[in-house]
Amino acid sequence: MKVLFLGYSNSPLINFIKNNGDEVIITEDKINASFIKENKIDFVVSYGYRHLIKKDVLEILPNKVINLHISYLPYNKGADPNFWSFIEDTPKGVTIHIVDEGFDTGDIILQHIVELFDTDTLKTTYGILQSSIQELFINNWNNLKTQIIKPKKQIEKGTFHKSTEKEQYISGIKDKWLDMPISGLVDYVGDLQMSRQFWEKYNDEIKEMKK
Repeated sequence: MKVLFLGYSNSPLINFIKNNGDEVIITEDKINASFIKENKIDFVVSYGYRHLIKKDVLEILPNKVINLHISYLPYNKGADPNFWSFIEDTPKGVTIHIVDEGFDTGDIILQHIVELFDTDTLKTTYGILQSSIQELFINNWNNLKTQIIKPKKQIEKGTFHKSTEKEQYISGIKDKWLDMPISGLVDYVGDLQMSRQFWEKYNDEIKEMKK
């Protein structure tokens, strides 16, 4: 099988796939239907890929484009899932899912909860999640590529975040937010949110008084 790996060229999963007897092509660049056809791709694995995969690619390889996401979908679709799982106190985990035209909205193939603690940091929990999803992939690769596992729909709406959303909360702690204990980070962001809510309410009241 010829596998297209979308993501970092130093991922340990690349050698695993090769050692499993499959040919691997690697890119971090945008792809299109022509690329898939010219390279005779049979299956696509997206892991740390920064681009949305378009409809023309998905139509050539129906249900054969999968993504590895370090959140327990449908929670924390999009950017910075580890950060938001603590800030919003949503389930923590990892998911392998079919890629559709949305951001992490495709049918779920495999997932599991990962126990994380607020005494850890974002850096250490990120490492735990990465190890967990790599293990999930390695243990199930043969079933994934042969599509034995039946995917399930994402029924709940869950949550979604853009990459810009986090910046408003960490701009004052850019040199230490990754290494802060999770409990301290959550308290810091919570105080900012409460302060903003207060001033938004205050400004709304002032506007009403001026009418």
